[in-house]
Amino acid sequence: MYKGKRIGVVVTAYDEESFVGTVIETVPDFVDRIYAIDDASPDGSWQEIQHVAAQINEDAEPEPALALADGGDSRRVVPIRHEENRGYGAAVKTGYKHAANDEMDVVAVMNGDGQMDPAILDRIIDPVVEGEADYAKGNRLLHPEDREGMSTFRFFGNALLTGLSKFASGYWTIGDPQNGYTAISRETIERLDLEAITDRYGFLNHLLTHLNVNECRVADVSMSAVYGEENSSIRYVPFVRFVSLLLLRSFIWRLKTRYVVEKFHPAVVLYGAGATGLLGGSAGLGNSIVRTLRGKDGYTGAIGSFVAVLVGLIALGFAIYLDFDENESLETTRYDYSGARTEVETPDQSIE
Repeated sequence: MYKGKRIGVVVTAYDEESFVGTVIETVPDFVDRIYAIDDASPDGSWQEIQHVAAQINEDAEPEPALALADGGDSRRVVPIRHEENRGYGAAVKTGYKHAANDEMDVVAVMNGDGQMDPAILDRIIDPVVEGEADYAKGNRLLHPEDREGMSTFRFFGNALLTGLSKFASGYWTIGDPQNGYTAISRETIERLDLEAITDRYGFLNHLLTHLNVNECRVADVSMSAVYGEENSSIRYVPFVRFVSLLLLRSFIWRLKTRYVVEKFHPAVVLYGAGATGLLGGSAGLGNSIVRTLRGKDGYTGAIGSFVAVLVGLIALGFAIYLDFDENESLETTRYDYSGARTEVETPDQSIE
């Protein structure tokens, strides 16, 4: 138990035989229950999970109140295996459902690849434990020194998806949406329509949009990138293409739900005007250039198209401003000031 809250941790694994056991073993002692989800790995991940779980459960002392609440199950590590590979999002959702049923107050997620430092778990869960946020996530992009271990290719792809996710989710100050080191309250899990969120690797981006539509508060927590000898199973080009299309659909769904169905908000009109001006003006400019190359008059059309693009940019700018203002109260950032950074007062992180 941590600060009076029951803490559950979901450890997801797919082809992580070399790392998942260590991840489970290093989860902090204040965590009440660990849900180790194997997404039908073809390697020995499931056997490793079962082996480590048996050792930990044999040595663990059951907490009477916790065992009573969940029907007498006193295991600290709960091994769960999908019969077929369903995707990263499906593994997280399986863990969420089990943790909510076991009445965990806060549920964190740590991937089984060893990239998430267990020593900072308290920082990740603190915003949710203390009632500051409904969902908290790590961010490796807040400080240059935090992303030193991130390759240029990864950084570029992450920065691209960060920009697209801001539009889709409405959380304009939240970055590093691919960061899976997260924490969520049980009440938020129960509010969300988990079945409507993708099971695939775009889960983290899609989840942010659903959190926004439910007007949930999100906290960004600074952390450093950690990379070792693990091999990512993500194929980046198909991944970016899939997630980009997912974010476009999410953006349209968010605007329709929050700014049309639930209430009217002028941002939706300005977004529409901005998109129309940019697309129509760009197409017109292209046509004018083609006409000019063919020896025809393209100057007049180019002027009109340029004005359309300019109006589109202005409308888009106002739309972003109104969207940001509408969602500003739903987001906050927690910085980790350490080393050469200036020390600031931080909440007491004592463990009960």
